[in-house]
Amino acid sequence: MLRIVTDGAADLPPGWLSEYDIQIIPMNVQFGDKTYLQYVDLDNEGFYRLVDETRKIPKTSQPSPHQFVEFYKKVAEVGDTILSIHVTSKLSGTFASAVMAGKELEGTYTVIPFDSATGSMAIGFMCREARQMERAGKSLEEILQKLDKMRNSGLVVLTLDTLNYARMSGRVGTMQAAMASVLNVKPIAILRDGLLNMTEKVRTRRGSIERILEIVKEEMRGRPVMIAILEARDPKAGQELVEQARTRFNTSEIFLVELSISLAANFGPGTLGIVAMPVE
Repeated sequence: MLRIVTDGAADLPPGWLSEYDIQIIPMNVQFGDKTYLQYVDLDNEGFYRLVDETRKIPKTSQPSPHQFVEFYKKVAEVGDTILSIHVTSKLSGTFASAVMAGKELEGTYTVIPFDSATGSMAIGFMCREARQMERAGKSLEEILQKLDKMRNSGLVVLTLDTLNYARMSGRVGTMQAAMASVLNVKPIAILRDGLLNMTEKVRTRRGSIERILEIVKEEMRGRPVMIAILEARDPKAGQELVEQARTRFNTSEIFLVELSISLAANFGPGTLGIVAMPVE
């Protein structure tokens, strides 16, 4: 039996967990002296509410190797193969924890940790592809080859509405955040080759949304793609971006998903993004 596991930095549309039998190991979210488990005792709205109340950004941390061991035991049976697809190892220690847990469980399970070199819905697309290929009778080697192609061709582009969360989390300085607010500057970030970089700053919200559409169009060059629109506490803006994306890209699939806590903790509400994954 092939079990597919991912982590809380992945985003998936409603229903995919059950439809494609995907298991998510939650991230740890620490507010002060209290630690929550993402999606277990803290949902996205609860996260934003705590930030609003405390004016502090929590610390998020990857599951420990021990947490992975216990999670694998919970979701798999002895002898199963576990394909564990995780957020880029260049930004998180989650993949390393999965590797250590896999070594500890040798002889009980076959654990295949896979570094996605990306995050968010790009991981969601990989998890779905792995399950669809498994159901079509493809081998584990064929699945891993396809995932390798996907991690080298997918694109995640985000635009932030505010730098306040990045300031509170320590990602940018107070002065930079204040200047961005005064000038109404909207930063653009691209997750590529496992790293997230602020690449541009656009003067208006409308301009930044237009720019992320342009970036994806330039990168995909008219190829058939799967598209996911990401939104953080702004579903109306997300739906508007969905409608714009329909007219811009060669896509038969487009999804609207909410940005996970692990990314929202650094980017904040109002963040919008586009995930594009080429289709062969």
